[in-house]
Amino acid sequence: MNNKWTADDMPDQSGKVAIVTGANSGLGFASAKALAEKGATVVMACRSEERGREALQQVEKAAATQPVLLQLDLSDLQSVRQFSEQFTHQYGQLDILMNNAGIMATPYGTTADGFEQQIGVNHLGHFALTGQLMELLLSTPNSRIVNVSSLAARNGKLRTDSFQQPDGYEPWPAYSQSKLANLMFTLALQERLQKKDTITLAAHPGGAATNLGRNVQSGKVMKWLAEKVLLPLLPSPAQNARPQLYAATAQDVQSGDYYGPGGWGEISGAPKQVEMPPTIGSREKWEQLWQISEAMTGVQYPV
Repeated sequence: MNNKWTADDMPDQSGKVAIVTGANSGLGFASAKALAEKGATVVMACRSEERGREALQQVEKAAATQPVLLQLDLSDLQSVRQFSEQFTHQYGQLDILMNNAGIMATPYGTTADGFEQQIGVNHLGHFALTGQLMELLLSTPNSRIVNVSSLAARNGKLRTDSFQQPDGYEPWPAYSQSKLANLMFTLALQERLQKKDTITLAAHPGGAATNLGRNVQSGKVMKWLAEKVLLPLLPSPAQNARPQLYAATAQDVQSGDYYGPGGWGEISGAPKQVEMPPTIGSREKWEQLWQISEAMTGVQYPV
């Protein structure tokens, strides 16, 4: 693997169609822009149409092919279904599905369907989206699903009883659980995609200076330190979107691989294959997550 790999090293993406969720800012915006520069038709799936339009205008300036904005609210399964139906109606292929959007360490809240919002947006929304687009993915040669996780998955503990009305909600454990769920979902899906042309991978950005922490519950001093001291030291979204772009486009990847930054502590650096955290648990745990995800979203996979 090239230890200086950048988005410029991505192969040509002309003729490919990609969906990037949360494409209006941060890692999603950086990924959408990079894929569009390489010729992919990028569908920017954004919750806020206003912020999405602003991002679309910026991506258009760099794009080799016209990008498209479609509204998607991952906290509402009806919105997920509408997006999937609209996309499937408009496009005959899906080469890259980048499940990137997320919220981090938010105060307690619930989705439109009554799920704790971090597991609802970060995992269940993407589980439903992927399932509803699966037939299109399976019919597209060499298609890829990239699930964006986090270093926080190392601290995750799966407690499916916390997906609705958790007893004693804590923002950070809930976030870590949702990011661990992204990895468990990747491995459970990989098992189902054996002997298929479609592959699924995971990536994490290390530490990136994004606005993901805008809703983090913390004191004024900690918030000031994070914004004024820590964020300026972190790599930019363009730098740390590289692992998910590598997973989406590189030739030497395999289904079930996990990519992160190659530097110290996996915080920054060029992408490399990294180990799943010990918290990933057993196949039984992945299956438990899969079964409850199907039950809660009502989405059955055609694999």
